[in-house]
Amino acid sequence: MQIEQIYTGCLAQGAYYIVSEGEAAIIDPLRETQPYIDRMEKDNVKLKYIFETHFHADFVSGHVDLSKKTNAPIVYGPTAKPEFDAIIAEDNQVFEVGKIKIKVLHTPGHTMESSSFLLIDENGKEKALFSGDTLFLGDVGRPDLAQKAANMTQEELAGLLYDSLYQKILPLDDEIIVYPAHGAGSACGKNMQKETVDTLGSQKKTNYALNQKDKESFIKAVTDGLLPPPAYFGMNVAMNKQGYDSFDEVLSKGMHALSPEEFEEIAEHSGALILDVRNNDEFAKGFVPQSVNIGLDGDFAPWVGALIVDVKQPILLITDENNEEETVTRLSRVGFDNVLGFLKGGFKVWKNSGKETDTVNRISANQFETEIKNKKVTIIDVRKESEYQAEHVDEAYNKPLAYINEWINHIAPTEHFYLHCAGGYRSMMAASILQARGFRNFTEIEGGFKAISQTGVPKSDFVCQSKMLNSI
Repeated sequence: MQIEQIYTGCLAQGAYYIVSEGEAAIIDPLRETQPYIDRMEKDNVKLKYIFETHFHADFVSGHVDLSKKTNAPIVYGPTAKPEFDAIIAEDNQVFEVGKIKIKVLHTPGHTMESSSFLLIDENGKEKALFSGDTLFLGDVGRPDLAQKAANMTQEELAGLLYDSLYQKILPLDDEIIVYPAHGAGSACGKNMQKETVDTLGSQKKTNYALNQKDKESFIKAVTDGLLPPPAYFGMNVAMNKQGYDSFDEVLSKGMHALSPEEFEEIAEHSGALILDVRNNDEFAKGFVPQSVNIGLDGDFAPWVGALIVDVKQPILLITDENNEEETVTRLSRVGFDNVLGFLKGGFKVWKNSGKETDTVNRISANQFETEIKNKKVTIIDVRKESEYQAEHVDEAYNKPLAYINEWINHIAPTEHFYLHCAGGYRSMMAASILQARGFRNFTEIEGGFKAISQTGVPKSDFVCQSKMLNSI
């Protein structure tokens, strides 16, 4: 028997590849399926089942494409109603893969169809639990995503999650290895550990949600402090439930190389968003006007989903050379399939063609210190609320990047302000969006709060509530 976790850092997502006696099962596969197929050919095994723990919200799974290419059936837990052929398992139903067994445990709460898969080895020993979004390391699945579909409140779903965890998972042996669907960085939970594998016994001791005195305290603990889910979540659920275009077709369409003239023509007449995925330092020095910068070198896919919102938005890409395919692939993982092509040769070719370019007014942290000394200025910190609360520049306003589509409407178009995040990645995203929407009255700070903290700029951990999220 072989169990392999295939972890994708930019999504904080774990897929699982299981092999026994020439047969394989894959749990929660990524959108691009060829790597799985290549691996199975190399191992000389046949895919018997594709298990889906639930209808994912934060990424588009590869289950539909993988099933079409291999003829392996897709398996969901009870109550799932996909709009394509699938096996809807009963609670406690057992599936055989080689000499091992995979038992379906219906564990609703995160969603109504959510299920965990218990692996039983060749000797009949319960060995591993693939817990999906029911149980994470350090946390449990958020119970607020399926409220509308289930016609239930988040408190009612949290109550179901309590029953699932305390009646079905906690009674299992401590030695069982827990393989969750996500780790730290995912928006599907709020308190995940950085580790991606642990024993159930360890989680029983350390996971706050598994140590509540009763259902009431559990419900309060898991619903407290939940941030609004990214807007694209609902659209990803729909794609996972209804099906989607083949990844091969999406990739072929997105890999359309465009000259500067073709790129400009499409941009002007298609309503396409120009997405520049270069790092923030390169973007600041020069870019195609109206471009939005979301760097491929950070949490790219989740930020695309949080900021662009509509998965059907037409997109034109500007990348470093040889990053085009990687970019189209990562976009498809969160359902952004409408890439119309990319600028062949990248920004350098655009600039050399003599076409108009733009820049961001970026200064160093030392220059920032000099400019604000003994002056009353406006400073916007786009880090998360928790980062801001830990320490921030005195008198700075906290406007988290995730909510820019809301707070941008309250920015005065003429009053100058300074803009920063932790290191420059997020503030450049904010700067690009601001400029694309006509704001030029700001200065972005290179290196963000990390660089500012090395200067004499006054800082504080005192939080004035009026400085957080309110209009400036």
